[in-house]
Amino acid sequence: MKLLFLNPNSTEAMTDSVVATAREMLPDAEILGWTNHDGPPAIQGPEDGAAALAGQLALLPQARAEAVDVIIIACFDDTGLEEMREAAHCPVIGIGQAAYHMALLSGDRFGVVTTLDVSVPVIETNIRQQGFTARSLGVRASGIPVLDVEEGRSETLEHLASEIQILSRDGAKTVILGCAGMSGHYGTLSHQTGVKLIDGVRAATVLAQAIARMSEDAA
Repeated sequence: MKLLFLNPNSTEAMTDSVVATAREMLPDAEILGWTNHDGPPAIQGPEDGAAALAGQLALLPQARAEAVDVIIIACFDDTGLEEMREAAHCPVIGIGQAAYHMALLSGDRFGVVTTLDVSVPVIETNIRQQGFTARSLGVRASGIPVLDVEEGRSETLEHLASEIQILSRDGAKTVILGCAGMSGHYGTLSHQTGVKLIDGVRAATVLAQAIARMSEDAA
């Protein structure tokens, strides 16, 4: 089984963090992590997403040559999901999409805590278009930029924890971490908040494994 995490932004540290998480989840799988060096340093809103797309699509021939079984878009905005699906040789899923499915399968009402206000409309649109509105209690912006989230200073994590707890008090049984950069802080935030969290990287890893296995069985 070969899974590819494709990071739409150009920050390699984020790619490395995502891959490390996925390899912890599936130590026996071959996990690849590629960085879109033609993308912006972070995906923060629709303009960054649009700027990343050409670089993402340019990596698809290499993905075919590597015979990857599933491509995972390692950005919570699910940047370029539809375009990648149309052009790829294999299934493509997004970490945001995977997180919503996992919340739905868990039977819980969920809220999303993300980075900046500019990302909220993108995530809300994805929730609506992917059919999860009925289970969503909304998206809450923390006001923290993506790369600061990735760095994870103590004051950053404390602020994220407080935003998670607000969503929990508002009725969310599950809080989704709405940024790939939060993946490395999943354990700390779970401990600090006591709230059931869903990390899109972890969700996408196990769902990609299931997709790959089903494809193998059908072959």
